[in-house]
Amino acid sequence: MSIFDIFTNQLLNGIVLGSFYALVALGYTMVFGVVKLLNFAHGELYMVGGFAGFLVLSFLAPYIGPGWLGVAVSMLLAMVAVGFLGVVIERVAYAPMLSAPRLSILITALAVSLVLQNGMLTLTKGQYVPFGAALGFGGVRLGNLFISYNQMVLVGVAGALMLGLELFVSRTQYGRAMRAIAVDKDMSRLMGINVNAVIAVTFILGAALAAAAGTMAGAYYGSLWYFMGFLIGLKAFTAAVIGGIGSIPGAMLGGLILGLLESFGTQLPGVGSEWKDVFSFSVLILVLVLKPTGLLGKPEQERM
Repeated sequence: MSIFDIFTNQLLNGIVLGSFYALVALGYTMVFGVVKLLNFAHGELYMVGGFAGFLVLSFLAPYIGPGWLGVAVSMLLAMVAVGFLGVVIERVAYAPMLSAPRLSILITALAVSLVLQNGMLTLTKGQYVPFGAALGFGGVRLGNLFISYNQMVLVGVAGALMLGLELFVSRTQYGRAMRAIAVDKDMSRLMGINVNAVIAVTFILGAALAAAAGTMAGAYYGSLWYFMGFLIGLKAFTAAVIGGIGSIPGAMLGGLILGLLESFGTQLPGVGSEWKDVFSFSVLILVLVLKPTGLLGKPEQERM
């Protein structure tokens, strides 16, 4: 295989991986932009979304099949269910703590993460769960590069969700309210904005995007695990920091950069796939040292 073939294959792999990171990173960056909260339970919403999609697909497969139609319907219903779960978590765990010290709310987020993680551990007994999708193996061959239809659909759906979120934030009333609260929550409340409702919408959107990523990951990789949200949560946080936490375009860019870094980094001479996490978190350290606001980071009052 030539260097060009290796390059194109790793470029494709990096884009697919980066799409997952970007979708999850968007939830981090939205919640931080509006509430100034690092929601470290967000990775577990990705995991719960995957299992929710699995349950829906298991129920619907006899009627509409386990193909892309079944996965699409399962993803949409998982987004609704996990979006509701996101609001419940915000109302029960985070809302009473918003005026507490930052450390207290951070510990609360970690506690929520552990509750979700250990709850799924109890339900699955720590076993991998086959997702059950039947998506086929077809695709398009361009020279030595094979692009599967699954990869095309996955990247296309991720791109559509990211574009839809950007349009929502930039062009809708709720989106403008979110940007106003990100600048000054108290002034927004004085101007008549229902801050609690906007925060709830923010959590719904972030959790729904994580659920979409979790369902697509289950369908693409073929299995689910109770611990699958932990590492991708850290990677998504890294992506958000690279792009500029609080910036929606930054989260998208950071996710793609991180996916490409991991994909290409493992192809260096003497470096294997076990080093990919080293690349990710080394980049996080470098960004925090050299450009703490991230690549697209802006001053606090201009975020989102």
